[in-house]
Amino acid sequence: MFKALADPTRRSLLDELFREDGQSLSSLEARFDITRFGVMKHLKQLEDAGLLVTRRRGREKLHFLNAVPIRLVHDRWVSKYAEPWAAELSDLKSRLESPMEKIFEIYIRTTPERLWEAITNAEIRSKYQFGTQVTSDFTPGSRFEMAHPRSGALLGEGVNIEVDPPRRLVQNMVALWGDDVKDEGTTRITWEIEQVGDSCQLTVTHDQLREGANDQLYGGWPMILSGLKTWLETGELLTTPGSLMYASQG
Repeated sequence: MFKALADPTRRSLLDELFREDGQSLSSLEARFDITRFGVMKHLKQLEDAGLLVTRRRGREKLHFLNAVPIRLVHDRWVSKYAEPWAAELSDLKSRLESPMEKIFEIYIRTTPERLWEAITNAEIRSKYQFGTQVTSDFTPGSRFEMAHPRSGALLGEGVNIEVDPPRRLVQNMVALWGDDVKDEGTTRITWEIEQVGDSCQLTVTHDQLREGANDQLYGGWPMILSGLKTWLETGELLTTPGSLMYASQG
């Protein structure tokens, strides 16, 4: 990943995806004074490093910025040296703008069954999702609710559309933690688990977002997924700005 980030052209490509996510090769090529092959080569290196994810849409191949590896670097080497307020400002600055679809990908050394349990078990989920209490029986068509760990106030609710353990979970969600996000209406979250050797590739797609949607809806995913990875691989809790906030309230 560090090798991929060392090249200025590749950093500029990531900047372009930061500005407008989900771009095609032709769209990206038009913004650089290098050959189409050169852009393809740089994109392949970024994809190999896990810094972007590609998806087919008809005949086009679209490129999405994957912020999770950068978040993991922050959690491993940066956050321990920064005050919580500084990390909060950095996280705010890093959130992406004006998406229609956001894709987050991470590799976790665990089994699909254990990863599925960590996603659907309320006690485990609270350990890496800022203490949030997520309750559901996770059957097709069933409801799920997210509640504040201290007050019990409802933070979100939705419906489990597809439930295929331990491979795929699709949910509709309405965020309720503030009027600004409540006004965004219903969005969709898809969890996909694929076993790769002794690890699992977890892909979280948050879509059906309106153009210019409030970034609070998706800005926390890199922290949530890096916390999930830390918990499953080490059994330790990851200290994030969100978890520090809840701890201070207790």
